[in-house]
Amino acid sequence: LRTELAAGDPMVAYADRLVLPPLADQTLRGYLSGSIDVVLRLPSGRFVVVDYKTNRLGEIGRPVTAADYAPARLTDAMLHSHYPLQALLYSVVVHRYLRWRLPGYDPATHLGGTLYLYVRGMCGPDTPEVGGVPCGVFSWLPPAALVLALSDLLDGRSTTGGPRL
Repeated sequence: LRTELAAGDPMVAYADRLVLPPLADQTLRGYLSGSIDVVLRLPSGRFVVVDYKTNRLGEIGRPVTAADYAPARLTDAMLHSHYPLQALLYSVVVHRYLRWRLPGYDPATHLGGTLYLYVRGMCGPDTPEVGGVPCGVFSWLPPAALVLALSDLLDGRSTTGGPRL
């Protein structure tokens, strides 16, 4: 993460969380499981992993509003719940599937990132936007090089020095 993510990437801070308990001091083999909600093929030919979330954000005892799901709040929620790890693992799964099944597959061309849709913050056509981004929608495009490096790492292969998570 530290090598492949740009300084302005919303998930760059996640590298620091990975070295802290509880993840840093436990074995993850056999611990991680999950299901991709959907993979969409866009007209551009890119494939996007979509995951629906029902997390309740905002103050306890106060009704939920779209503002509770503004982009900055979603970045915090993503980091808090370790969803960047999930997004990366799901991206590796899609990468491995596409390299096997899609003729002419190129990760830089075909991997379209992830969308995390926090359904409690999405209000249909009237969903407010903050900076052009609808509330309740978090998108992240991990660099293809990071997905490839993580795939190799999970296979027990790595380049010189290996990717530093």
